[in-house]
Amino acid sequence: METKKVSIAYFMSASATPSLVLPVILCGGSGTRLWPLSRSGFPKQFLVLSGDNSNQSLFQQAIARVNAIGNEHIELSETLIVTNEEHRFLALDQLRELNGIQATLLLEPVGRNTAPALSLAALHALDQGQIEGSDPILVITPADQTVQNQAAFVKALQDCVAVVTEDQSKKTIAVLGVTPSAPETGYGYIQRNSTKGKNNKFAVAQYVEKPDVKTAQAYLADGNYLWNSGMFVMRASTWLAALAQHRSDIESATRAAWGIKTIDQSGEVNFVRPDKKLFTAVPSESIDYAVIEKCAASTFSIKMVELDAGWSDLGAWDAVWQVGRHDAEGNVISGDVLMTNTKNSLVHASSRLVTAVGVENLIIVETSDAILVADRSKSQDVKSIVTQLGEQQREEKNLHRKVVRPWGWYDSVDEGERFKVKRIQVNPGASLSLQMHHHRAEHWIVVRGIAEITNGDQVIFLDENQSTYIPSGQTHRLANPGKTPLEIIEVQSGSYLGEDDIVRFEDAYGRS
Repeated sequence: METKKVSIAYFMSASATPSLVLPVILCGGSGTRLWPLSRSGFPKQFLVLSGDNSNQSLFQQAIARVNAIGNEHIELSETLIVTNEEHRFLALDQLRELNGIQATLLLEPVGRNTAPALSLAALHALDQGQIEGSDPILVITPADQTVQNQAAFVKALQDCVAVVTEDQSKKTIAVLGVTPSAPETGYGYIQRNSTKGKNNKFAVAQYVEKPDVKTAQAYLADGNYLWNSGMFVMRASTWLAALAQHRSDIESATRAAWGIKTIDQSGEVNFVRPDKKLFTAVPSESIDYAVIEKCAASTFSIKMVELDAGWSDLGAWDAVWQVGRHDAEGNVISGDVLMTNTKNSLVHASSRLVTAVGVENLIIVETSDAILVADRSKSQDVKSIVTQLGEQQREEKNLHRKVVRPWGWYDSVDEGERFKVKRIQVNPGASLSLQMHHHRAEHWIVVRGIAEITNGDQVIFLDENQSTYIPSGQTHRLANPGKTPLEIIEVQSGSYLGEDDIVRFEDAYGRS
């Protein structure tokens, strides 16, 4: 895939001006209904679950899909990714696996829902436009959806861009409404008028909340009610003007936080951060509630283009089963799985052999530290398990046993009273922070690569099969000066072994 960053100045001199489009990927959320695979430290958008490319995460699929809409009428500029500070290196690593995509990461210090997130993207787009004289069109999509028919998706988004482009007043917002395939009670609905206009657009009559079963059946029979996909197309200035009209508190607070932003780089990718204190004060609200649902009674016009493309937001494990590849018995399997006399079930094995005998309509998901077994029809209720984990302050709510860090990863392979054993991998050229622990000592054994170790005032280099000891209270750092991954075994011992017993003095990733 070759998608170049287009200079906005180009469009000022072009005789037949195509629409300048910035893809906006909203990459927040924790996907609690897909626990134990999805956790706040590694949420569902970064997982490989299903969709148009089984080797790509949902996040990567979202970027690739939106960057496929370019044609003679649409010129694509950089992709704007709105995510949180904690996930910036997850997003960066997966972004770098996509060839030809240039992007900026807009980092939220705290989650404030989608309306402030989109506002950051719009403010960034207009900042660039002031330099080069443009008011670009934003194509906004969540990062955690899947689509089975890429061509239909691309055509629907191209129609949305055309709908926005033709309105010279800059008062139009286009939305994608998904053709319903069942009386779904888990989605909000969009009621359209029945007359189709130019570029396959419909006027929107109203938005309605998630219905009960009887109401959802009536919507399906009516034919003019479509699922709300959460995907929008509009000019950057249109969003900010509509937000200022309907939720001026969000608009002004976000603009204030943006006014004191900071920018740094990782390679060719910019990290842009609004002011943390001011952004924390921004009211939390969704795009729909803040603006879209109020536009019917305002000067702004909402138009809808229908999307019939095998769309799913993968909101629960049953949805993952629905879009997965089914065997002859209706099962969807992943990993090391053996089954007999099992039907219409999803079985996901992450780290060991999982077997199923004589069961139907089950969800079975295995990870190295947790196993979920659920009735497929009750998979939405997984969120209650996550709530219980939070109430008990259990680490399984937020982190996997194997935890990705900007420098590599660690895997907590064993622990007991007063000890913990970790397998740690450090990427070439990377290093952990210069840090200290109050309550634990550490033994490090190099099993692969070369380690550069700061231990108090000493700096030493260790090869394979060599080891060292870090006393409690000692300032230390682990780094990989080599060109291949460094792997060590760390044995912790002490009275408290929690991940929060860490004091950082220096850090290459802005965590100190």
